[in-house]
Amino acid sequence: QVRLVESGGGLVQAGGSLGLSCLDSGGIISRYAMAWFRQAPGKEREFVAAINWTGGSTSYGDSVKGRFTISRDNAKNTVYLQMNSLEPEDTAVYYCGRGRFMHSRVEVTEGDYTDWGQGTQVTVSS
Repeated sequence: QVRLVESGGGLVQAGGSLGLSCLDSGGIISRYAMAWFRQAPGKEREFVAAINWTGGSTSYGDSVKGRFTISRDNAKNTVYLQMNSLEPEDTAVYYCGRGRFMHSRVEVTEGDYTDWGQGTQVTVSS
């Protein structure tokens, strides 16, 4: 059974960097696409980045392109999100999710993912 645990959030000044991790304690995500979404107070959950099961294909939301990088280490059952040049608008709770189907391509819709973690708070001060 998949259990996703996000970590690495915190408080950072604008222009700074943070690295998030998403660990699957169940050890089965290696054959699934994975994604990061975020949700700011009063807003809907927003797509941030996704990666296919091999790590060979990625997709990014328009607001984070060129600043964020998603990667994965299947041997460690972990997905990462490196966030650079952070802006106050990046403040949100960040969640990782597992693709619904094995070996699926990268998708950008929330409904294509499941088994969400509890989230990790990222706060960017101006």
